[in-house]
Amino acid sequence: MKASAFAYARATSVTNALELLTAHGERAKVLSGGQSLLPAMNLRLVAPEFIIDIGELAELRGVVVREGVLTIGALTRHADLLKSPEIATHAPLLADAVAHVAHPAIRTRGTIGGSLAHADPASELPACMLALGATIIARGPNGERRIAASEFFVGIYETALKPEELLVAVELPVSPKNSTHFFHEFARRHGDYAIVGLAAQAFVRDGRFANLRLGFFAVGDRPLLAKSAGKLVDVVITSAVLAEASSALNDELDPLEDQQATPAMRRHLAKVLLARCVSSLLDRPDLYAGVSA
Repeated sequence: MKASAFAYARATSVTNALELLTAHGERAKVLSGGQSLLPAMNLRLVAPEFIIDIGELAELRGVVVREGVLTIGALTRHADLLKSPEIATHAPLLADAVAHVAHPAIRTRGTIGGSLAHADPASELPACMLALGATIIARGPNGERRIAASEFFVGIYETALKPEELLVAVELPVSPKNSTHFFHEFARRHGDYAIVGLAAQAFVRDGRFANLRLGFFAVGDRPLLAKSAGKLVDVVITSAVLAEASSALNDELDPLEDQQATPAMRRHLAKVLLARCVSSLLDRPDLYAGVSA
């Protein structure tokens, strides 16, 4: 199947892209890497009347660290994130997660901004943004708007972006020294859509979590920043404490059913990931004993 007919323009600058978005509104779609948009168009899942290609806007590409903030341009490709020494040093969770995104050919073209704007609930990067406390930078006719990642993802393939706005960058606080992270996903094959996944960022002091952020994905209509993580902070973690947090997590989940898994299976795997994460970050194999996928 082929995409329905559409008009096309290659933006020459961010200002030009915003002018085109303002002119065409909801009838337009932005093309960055195209790894999500083009398949959806070919399957007639979306049928935009106008495509605005921003792929050549070099001003939206690159990684910069300044005053404790890591800024990533929206057109920075997945492959560039994997190679970036700044990402490896200041956001290693993101580097681990990107290695699980699809396959090398897709990572060579796909962009971080495209992934976040697409807002696939099974995608790795939106969950990482929650775990890392990211801020999404959107630019529109009236200037820039800063949106907390926790408020950016609002539903399946839905974000807080307005039709006339363009996602231009992501800001991450530099990971503090001695912080640690965890990333794992269950998928039928490496590179397939995740059945359930978890991206976590933590700070451990004297064998306890001083801070813990858990970003689950493929467990509902958007990534989930688990409130149940609070039950694991500033306490001695025992099997009973972990069981209580697992029960609280179960109440937070609202998994969907599809060809890959039932809601019950996703709930089980999310709790397995929680136990595996806590065990790994605290180096406590006893907490994972008896838990299986």
